[in-house]
Amino acid sequence: MNNSSHAHRVSGAGLLIALGIIYGDIGTSPLYVMKAIIGSTPINATLVYGGISCVIWTLTLQTTVKYVLLTLRADNKGEGGIFSLYTLVRRKAKWLTVPAIIGGSALLADGIITPPISVSSAVEGLEVLYPHIPTVPIVIGILVVLFLMQSFGTQIVGKAFGPLMFIWFTMLAVLGLISAIQHPEIFKAFNPVFAYDLLVNYPGGFWLLGAVFLCTTGAEALYSDLGHCGRGNIRISWAFVKTCLLLNYLGQGAWLMQYEGQLLTSLSNKNPFYGLMPGWFLIFGVAIATIAAVIASQALITGSFTLIGEAIRLNMWPKVRLIYPTNVKGQIYVPSINRLLLLGCVGIVLYFQRSEHMEAAYGLAITVTMLMTTTLLTYYLLAKKVAKIWVWLFLLVYLGIEGSFLVANLIKFPHGGWVTLVIGFMLISVMYIWLKAYYIKRRLTEYVPLPEYVPSLRELSEDDSIPKYATHLVFMTSAERPTEIESKIIYSIFQKRPKRADIYWFVHVNTLDEPYTMEYKVKVLASQDVVRIDFNLGFRVEQRINLFFRKVVEDLVQNKEVDITSRYSSLNKQNLIGDFRFVVLEKFLSYENELPFWENTIMQSYFYIKEFTTSEGKWFGLDTSSVKVEKVPLIIKPAREVELKRVK
Repeated sequence: MNNSSHAHRVSGAGLLIALGIIYGDIGTSPLYVMKAIIGSTPINATLVYGGISCVIWTLTLQTTVKYVLLTLRADNKGEGGIFSLYTLVRRKAKWLTVPAIIGGSALLADGIITPPISVSSAVEGLEVLYPHIPTVPIVIGILVVLFLMQSFGTQIVGKAFGPLMFIWFTMLAVLGLISAIQHPEIFKAFNPVFAYDLLVNYPGGFWLLGAVFLCTTGAEALYSDLGHCGRGNIRISWAFVKTCLLLNYLGQGAWLMQYEGQLLTSLSNKNPFYGLMPGWFLIFGVAIATIAAVIASQALITGSFTLIGEAIRLNMWPKVRLIYPTNVKGQIYVPSINRLLLLGCVGIVLYFQRSEHMEAAYGLAITVTMLMTTTLLTYYLLAKKVAKIWVWLFLLVYLGIEGSFLVANLIKFPHGGWVTLVIGFMLISVMYIWLKAYYIKRRLTEYVPLPEYVPSLRELSEDDSIPKYATHLVFMTSAERPTEIESKIIYSIFQKRPKRADIYWFVHVNTLDEPYTMEYKVKVLASQDVVRIDFNLGFRVEQRINLFFRKVVEDLVQNKEVDITSRYSSLNKQNLIGDFRFVVLEKFLSYENELPFWENTIMQSYFYIKEFTTSEGKWFGLDTSSVKVEKVPLIIKPAREVELKRVK
């Protein structure tokens, strides 16, 4: 059974896992959405009914229709997320790398503010019982523990997430329903007329969309986690989640209407979410909310790791160290990103201090991601031959909705929204430099026909006058055609220091658009002397070339296609296998260059960033004891002839 069909099977366990992994972000939004909508304005019916009506229709149009019904269709062999969507449409137009890079960067940037706002909103509930409790140290403590846990993998914790989130959503529904029944008029908020009245007639009503938008910020994460749970499980569990969320929002509205005309900030309970709780239950409510906030943060951190892993495979991010802490498919840990997220989250908590200040900054970057997803999805729908009238209608409606959210969110820029945009811009810069440098290097790498050099390789292999460099010499090559090889590799074998070996192996790794493919092809160019291996690996497969190469060699020996016993007569008698030596060529920017200014800037930036990243050998998962890294100059445009005059 393939991954896709297996992942899409609906089961009780699948539904529970979906609750635990996917809905953390969107599920904790009742902690702060209504508080953000009311703000410091006196509580009134237009604001409460209109705000809840906006929330209901945002969750319906944005989350249910766009993401759950439409975007989940765009799965890449069962995998979701903006980069998976990009791999499905990237051959349609070159410029689609732009929305992919902007969307991915904005999603990562907003991920730095999600854990602080969720955990802060939960912990601040303690202030109802202990008004002077310092919440900032508690929030930072929780976040530090959460990030330190990442290196162990989330398999053990993940199993507990589903039941805990089920308790959380049930609590939301029960508290909301009890409150809403006491003020049943609140159910009138389902009428979109109230939303229209708030946005059009209420003074400054349109700008409240920035606060309303917080109710759907987790929709993008919902699509990113498609591979973990499958479309069927997400769609069915969303019906339960949405019901619980709406009941809680309606309950908060009913509670607020008891205090019509008063300021929320003047009440003893400044958050309507905690206002729904009876006094005896408050301490349990805060504990459950904090656990839910931690789970929301965990889902976002895991999503960030997956996103970076995909960006690396697509040549959009430096090759940093990736760790696979458990055997769970798709689970990945990126130490460098974990450190960056931890520093970012702690910085956000120290800078903003309070969750209400974070609300003022939150959501601006995620609207950009949603607009980019809309752009890519439009191309996907066109590629799937959906009737053009429906595609253009989809584009028009969602550009209108998300464009309005973006404009309303721009008011957050001076209040801290600039923080996520600055982070997003830095991430965009790194992705752009990395991708552009990849194309520059590919364009200017010189390839030569490999068959032309096969006789010379055979001769070198049999030349006893040259000391043997290795029994098996393995070169990592970027040449996509099996009949080609980089001229630098030929130079390394013949001209640097002649590298004599019994068998020359040329290994190429090709990253596919499918997530989990693991295939290889072998081309024996000269029997017992020259072999080319092409690995076709999915964009979510760990690059353990040492292990894969050993497996291929075992298969070739079993099929009697190659003989790997040592050719030294004394060792051959004992059937001993010779040594394997990998050679990786690392490029550096030669001084002999006359680059155009912009390309020179890109390449200088590329090599500067490269100093902080993983070496090519480690990236390919090669055993460090058997790897030789050779520095080769990247001569992009040879400098002019130097006019030197000889004098006597």
